[in-house]
Amino acid sequence: MGYVESLMGRNERVVFTTRQNWHRLLVPSLGSVAAIVLLVVAGSVLYPVTAGLSMVGAVVLSLVPLGLLVQRLLWWWNEKYIVTNRRVVQIEGILEKHVIDSSLEKVNDVVLRQSALGRVLDYGDIEILTGSEIGVNKLKNIFRPIRFKTEMLNQKESMGEIDAFESRAKRTLSSEAPTAGDVPELIAELDELRQKGILTVEEFERKKRQLLDRI
Repeated sequence: MGYVESLMGRNERVVFTTRQNWHRLLVPSLGSVAAIVLLVVAGSVLYPVTAGLSMVGAVVLSLVPLGLLVQRLLWWWNEKYIVTNRRVVQIEGILEKHVIDSSLEKVNDVVLRQSALGRVLDYGDIEILTGSEIGVNKLKNIFRPIRFKTEMLNQKESMGEIDAFESRAKRTLSSEAPTAGDVPELIAELDELRQKGILTVEEFERKKRQLLDRI
């Protein structure tokens, strides 16, 4: 089981995952590559004079920018922004993890900011306004921000539909004399949620069995 999967609750699933846009790596990566090239070239030029010691030194010194480059790549790869059917999750860190999440139920608004370059390269900043004490969760320079925002709003709407169904099912089944057509009608509504992708097949079958047991 991966780290992301270990964070998921019962019946929670990942809907969309993104990272910071690749352009955040471009300048520091080019700097590291340039430093490695310069060190190797310098070692090659001085090789005849230093009897090879310069090349050994250049290779050893080049491990520093190479290590920084690998560290940046690993940090970028492990920094994820995730939308599930219940919340938004931000994960940072390679070995030591830092996780921030916001329940979709508490999301009041989503603000998207994209520069002209951001629209071309498909990245931007998202501010998630919630009802918590922190109030704002800022996601900087994320790739495909419009898709991220859309998935958030879609999943929040889906949660509302599920809550409405659960409320109606509870009222109907807790009544003293539910009619014979109540359960099939509820199953039909449940199937509609499945067809919309709000419920998985497993969730649909489990809830369907619960309803059939009440007949």
